[in-house]
Amino acid sequence: MPLPVVAVVGRPNVGKSTLVNRLAGSRQAIVADQPGVTRDRTYQEAEWGRRRFRLVDTGGLVFDDDSTFLPEIREQIGLALAEACAVVLVVDGQQGLTTADQTIASWLRRYSLPVLLVVNKCESPRMGTALAADFWSLNLSEPRPVSSIHGVGTGDLLDRVRELLPEQEQDPDEEPIQLAIIGRPNVGKSSLLNAVCGETRSIVSPVSGTTRDAIDTQIRRQGKSWRLVDTAGIRRRGRVDYGPEFFGVNRSFKAIARSDLCLLVIDALDGITEQDQRLAGRIAEEGRACVVVVNKWDAVAKDTHTMADMKKQLYDKLYFVDWAPMTFVSARTGQRVERIFSLATAAVQQHRRRVGTSVVNELLQEALAWRNPPTSRGGRQGRLYYGTQVAIQPPCFSLFVNDPKRFTDNYRRYIERQIREGLGFEGSPLRLFWRGRSQRQSRRGLAAAMESAQRDSDE
Repeated sequence: MPLPVVAVVGRPNVGKSTLVNRLAGSRQAIVADQPGVTRDRTYQEAEWGRRRFRLVDTGGLVFDDDSTFLPEIREQIGLALAEACAVVLVVDGQQGLTTADQTIASWLRRYSLPVLLVVNKCESPRMGTALAADFWSLNLSEPRPVSSIHGVGTGDLLDRVRELLPEQEQDPDEEPIQLAIIGRPNVGKSSLLNAVCGETRSIVSPVSGTTRDAIDTQIRRQGKSWRLVDTAGIRRRGRVDYGPEFFGVNRSFKAIARSDLCLLVIDALDGITEQDQRLAGRIAEEGRACVVVVNKWDAVAKDTHTMADMKKQLYDKLYFVDWAPMTFVSARTGQRVERIFSLATAAVQQHRRRVGTSVVNELLQEALAWRNPPTSRGGRQGRLYYGTQVAIQPPCFSLFVNDPKRFTDNYRRYIERQIREGLGFEGSPLRLFWRGRSQRQSRRGLAAAMESAQRDSDE
């Protein structure tokens, strides 16, 4: 059962994102001392008094201006209110009551939702009551003085929020699969998210850097629960100025680290750039499963060989993730968008897959029969005794040998290819750890260790 939603609204720069971070106990929402930082609606889970709910942070609400992004922000706020069970209206106690606050209050009366009026920036409890007095004229609810930065009054606010949550059975939901949408600016990440959700979940614009926050969306596909994270476009470090874009890029890297799987979105018209390669390397380095999504396929002039030729060209440059499946889609038309989830489901399964030790060693013996380990100039040959899988997410294998230095990079890549060809693991990176045998370790000790690993795997 989905968690109840509480929308946090207000004019620009009243401290909505800071308040959401405080109530959720996180630093997920980007905070900066300038208007217009938050554009899309972003969600964070919170818990108070054993009740869980979702806070939705929204952009600054402005009615008398239709400049860049402001109409889209109003649309996003309307969508947030449509799914909310309560509203927190945030005003600035230091600045006092404004005409914009009065306009927003009148607009909220159109919705049949309970409204909590929060007077932010009241750092002093003694002065807070005096600062909040100006806002009684809004005739919404009792003005509650709080300080988002210092946490003053937020406990009482959460008590009141909890009272407004609907009574419902809280079924233990399955843990959603974390899926991060990664790519350069303007490759169509937000358009892809909107196509998957079937609604304007994220603002789409040709302006580079439109998406700043990491935007979480929870949906069900392929019989599973997914949490999709639309991230800010990641440019080269030297081009990123310190400020909202810098923090947005950091959120994107954190989204990769906390994801189960990454959708690496590529622009079909631009092909693979150096930054795409860097992102692919980052995904592999973090050990995340991956699906390569080539977007804007509808804009490519093609014949019967175009897809196969382009796939080969892309894989030649995406050597960091040449194990990842690839699909060609159009977020604009919806072409093949749903196929992403069948590929993602298979990749996540491989990422979490464990193989028995006996199967691993049978494959290794076959690999050794086809190609012996290299021999040094002194006539010393590498010996691979046995291997076992020691971890998942990503799958990790320990290979026990006489001396790791005797195994060249070419031979190590050969063993990894044999594991992939024999055991699969498409969509997931692999980790191979080459463990040397100490001089004191006898063959009997190795045999005993192998038997122990086999028992652990069977259990």
